[in-house]
Amino acid sequence: MELARVEGNVVATAKSKRLEGYKLLLVQLLEPDLKETNKFVVALDTVGAGEGEVVIIVRGSSARQSEKLTNVPTDTSIVAIVDTLEMHGKVLFRKHHSE
Repeated sequence: MELARVEGNVVATAKSKRLEGYKLLLVQLLEPDLKETNKFVVALDTVGAGEGEVVIIVRGSSARQSEKLTNVPTDTSIVAIVDTLEMHGKVLFRKHHSE
């Protein structure tokens, strides 16, 4: 599992039928302290993530392990939206919930 930030949407009108109904997002990989890496990948969204959110991604065969993703051709999937990130007893990130 890796940390990433959603940077934008990828629109592909011509794609595998098995990808229909799934949102594709451009994510930037992050260091554990949330520093940007300037490395980007396209990920299949399985949790309803949005632009600017910190997410957890999985790659390789793990990206196809969700019950929703049977026979879906993906190498990277978003499997969680991060609410809080703590390291060494310090909160490095806390998602701001709008009310």
